[in-house]
Amino acid sequence: MNRLVVAVVIWLSLLSHSTLASLLAIDYGSDWIKASVVSPKVPFDVLLNKDSKRKIQSTVAWKKEDRLFASDAFNIAGRYPTDSFSSLKYLQAAPYDSPTVSYYISISTTEILETSRGTVALKRSDGSEWSVEELVAMQFAYVRDLAEAALDGEKVTDVVVAVPSYFTQHERDAVIDAVEIAGMRTLALVNDGSAVAVNYAMTRSFEKDKPEYHIIYDAGASAVRATLVSFQSVPVEPKSKTYATQVTVHGVGFDRQVGGTELDRRLREILIRDFNKKYHKDIRADRRGMAKLWKESGRVKAILSANADAMASKAKVESLAFDIDYRSKVTRADFESECRDLKPRFVNPIYDALDFAGLSVDNISSVILTGGATRTPMIQSAVKSAVGDGKIAYNVNADEAAVLGGALYGAALSRQFKTKAIRVADINTYDVQVSYQAEAKNEAAKPRTINTVVFPAGSKVGSRKTLTFKRKDDFAIRLNYKGQTVPGYPTDILEAEISGIPEALANLTERGAIDPVVKATVVLSDSGFVSVQDAVAFGEIKDETVTGKLKSFFGGSGSSAEETVSEQETLARSEAAEETSTNSEADAQDKKPSPTPTPNKKPSVKDNTIALEVKVNLASIPPMSVAQKRASRDRLAAIDREEAAKRRKEEAHNSLEGYLYRMRDLLDDESLTPFRKCSQEQEREAMRVKLEETFHWLHEEGEDADTPVLISKRTALESLERPVIHRYQEVEEFPKALNASQMWNWSTRLFLTEAHQNLTASLKDPNAPPSKYTQEELDGLEKTLREHETWLNEWVEKQKLVKMNEDPVLESSELKEKAKKLETQLQRLVKKKPPKPKKTAGASSTTATASSGQETEVPVGHDEL
Repeated sequence: MNRLVVAVVIWLSLLSHSTLASLLAIDYGSDWIKASVVSPKVPFDVLLNKDSKRKIQSTVAWKKEDRLFASDAFNIAGRYPTDSFSSLKYLQAAPYDSPTVSYYISISTTEILETSRGTVALKRSDGSEWSVEELVAMQFAYVRDLAEAALDGEKVTDVVVAVPSYFTQHERDAVIDAVEIAGMRTLALVNDGSAVAVNYAMTRSFEKDKPEYHIIYDAGASAVRATLVSFQSVPVEPKSKTYATQVTVHGVGFDRQVGGTELDRRLREILIRDFNKKYHKDIRADRRGMAKLWKESGRVKAILSANADAMASKAKVESLAFDIDYRSKVTRADFESECRDLKPRFVNPIYDALDFAGLSVDNISSVILTGGATRTPMIQSAVKSAVGDGKIAYNVNADEAAVLGGALYGAALSRQFKTKAIRVADINTYDVQVSYQAEAKNEAAKPRTINTVVFPAGSKVGSRKTLTFKRKDDFAIRLNYKGQTVPGYPTDILEAEISGIPEALANLTERGAIDPVVKATVVLSDSGFVSVQDAVAFGEIKDETVTGKLKSFFGGSGSSAEETVSEQETLARSEAAEETSTNSEADAQDKKPSPTPTPNKKPSVKDNTIALEVKVNLASIPPMSVAQKRASRDRLAAIDREEAAKRRKEEAHNSLEGYLYRMRDLLDDESLTPFRKCSQEQEREAMRVKLEETFHWLHEEGEDADTPVLISKRTALESLERPVIHRYQEVEEFPKALNASQMWNWSTRLFLTEAHQNLTASLKDPNAPPSKYTQEELDGLEKTLREHETWLNEWVEKQKLVKMNEDPVLESSELKEKAKKLETQLQRLVKKKPPKPKKTAGASSTTATASSGQETEVPVGHDEL
C-alpha cells in the first residue's frame, strides 16, 4: 500500500479538527501487536514502540519485580519461563477444559489455572494469578501509553480492535473486557479481513456497474482465514453524482488450528527429537530449555522462509539444558516433511469462502496475501497451486494492512474525522438461533424446545429481527449458536426472561385488541454481538372510524398487521428488518394524540403496545462483571503506581549518583577551570567533605532510601555549589548587562540632543513643526540619565575590585533593573504622538495645483508655544 498517499488523505482532513479526540487502533495478534493512532497531532501511520520498531511482540513478563513488555519480555522467557506470557490470543474466553487450552499447554511453559468463570488464569513464580483479560489489558495499556507519548501526553480513550471473523461472542466479550480494564472505551470491533479490505480500497478506485471480487488471505500466527470481498463504486445517495466505495463481505473461511504457531511447534518437535536422540535426555522436563527452543524454532523458521534458495539453517542454543550447548542443522526438506499434512489445510479456507459466497476461483480478480505466515514458502506454494500464480497479489503490507484499515474504519465511525467515503457491509460467521420452551397445551404434555435460526451465517451485521410469539404466560428465550463453533466451547450466548405478559395481554384485551401477541426484537450489532433489544405486548385494536371501516370492508387495515404463526409450527415467523428501516408502528410512536379526543378516535401505538420487562442472563461463559472489571482495573492501577514510584526513585538515585561523580571530577581537576576560578579553597573543602559523606551513604543506605531522601541529599550538595555557579553565571552575564546599560545611556543622550534641537527650532520659528516634547519632559529624562550614569560609574568601579571567586557587589539583574527604568522613560517619549497643529485665521491647509500641473504646498500656521 502507498502509505504516503493514505497519510496525505487523512492528514489533510484532520487539519481543521485540532480539538478532536484521538483514536487508537489495535491489531492484537498471537505473536505481534500492531497499533496506529489517528490524531491531528501526528501523521497517520503505524505506531512505533520504544525501540522505534513498527510492531510489538505480544508478550508481558516479570523479571523478578520488574514488569516488561514486547521484545524485553519475550527475550527473558529462557531465564524466567513461568513469568513470561505469550500467545494469549489463544486463551481469550477459552474454557479451561477445552482442546484449545491443551494445545496452549503444548506450546507454552507457563502454569495455568481455572478461574471462577471457567476460563483460564496464569500463575507467576511468586504465586500471583492473573486472568487472561488482565494480561491482555496490560498490553493494551502499554500500547496506549506509547500512543499518548507520541501525542505529547494527550489522553487516548477510544479504541478500535481488529479481531478474526471467527471470534465467537464470548471471545469478543473478552477483548472488550481487556480494553475496559486498560481504562479505554471500545468504539468498535472490526473483522481483520474487512479491515484489510478497507486498507486496500483506500488508495484505489473501482467500477460503478460491476463489482470486483478479491480474497483477503490472512495467514497469521494462530490461524489461517480467507475473506471474500467485493469492491464497487456506488452513489452516496440515490441519483447522487458523488460516489463512495462499497466494500461487501460475501464469504469467510478459516482454520483455527494451523498458522505460524503450529509451524513453530512442529519445528521445535524436530529439535526436541534431535536433542533427546543425541544426548539421551528428555528436554521436555526442563522449562527453561523448552522456552529457549521455542525462541530458536521461530528464528530458524524465519531463516528457512527468508528466500527460495535457503535450504538449511543451523540451530544453536548456548547452555540449552543440562549444561549442554546445543547445535543442530535443520533443512527445509525436513521442515516441510514435518508439515506435509498441513498443506491442504492452508488452502481449505479459500475454498470455504468461495462456497460461502457461491462463487468460483474464476470470479476472483486476485488473492491478496497478508499476515506474517504468508512469507513461509510452503504456504505460498499451497495457495499458488490452488488459485494459480497469476492471481497472487502482494499489494498490501502483510503486517500493517489490518491495523491501518482498522484505524480508517474507526475514523469514519467516530464522525469526527473526514476520510475517503468507504462503506463496509460485513457478515456474521455462524448460525445464531433462538430457543425456547413451547407453551404446553395441557399439564400432561411433554416439554418441547423450539429452535429457529434468526441470523443465518452470512447475515449482514447491523441488522435486527422482530420475533412474534403467541404466548399467554411469562417465558424465556435463549440465543445460541446452532452448531459447535470451536471444540469444547459453549454454544449458549444469553437467555432473556420476558415477564409481565399476562397483565399486558389483559390490558390490551380491555382496550379492544384482537389476538394480542408478544414481540421481541433481536439485534446483530456492527461489532458482531447478538442481543435482545426489547420486548412488547402488541394487539391490533379495531379502528371504528369511517376510514377504518372502509379499509376493513375492502380488506385493508388501520394499522400495520404482522403475520403470526402458532407455536405448533415451530417458531412464530420472523419479520426481518435492517437496522435503519422503519415500520408503521415506529412511525406511529412519534404521533401525538389529538388534544380533543373523540369517541371514534383511531387507536395509537401507545394504545396497542405495552412494554414488557426483559432480564438478560449471560449463559455458559459470561463476560466479566462490572465489579470484576473494576477490581482488575484497580489491581493494574496499583501496579502502575508502584512502577511509577519505582521509576521516580530510580531517577532520583541515578540523578544523585551522576551528580556525585560530576562533582568529584570538578574537585579533582586542578587546572584553571571555570569551577576552580569561581570557587574558594574553603568552599571546595566543604564540598569534598559533603561529597565523601554522601558517597558513603549512597553505597550503604542508598538502595533502601526513599525518593524524598535521595532528592534531599542532592539538594544539600547543590546548596554548596550554588554560590560558585552563581559567580560563574555573573562572569558571563555581567558584561552583557553592562553593555546594554551603556547602550541605553548612549541612546538616551542621542535622543536628548535631537529633541532639544527640535524644541529650540520650534520656539524660534513660528512656521516650524511643533515639538513633540515639552521642556519639562526632556529635563526629567535628562535627570534620570545623569542619575543612571553616576550610579553605573560608581558601582562598576566597585565591581572591578571583586575577584572571580568572590560574590559580586553588583548583580547583572540589578544592572538590568536600573537600565529598565531609563529605557521605559525613553520609550514613553519616543512613542509619544505629535500634537495636532492649530490653524491660524486666513491660513489654508489644502494643496494648490499650479497651472503647469505641478503641486505647490501652502504653509500651515502654528500657535506660539
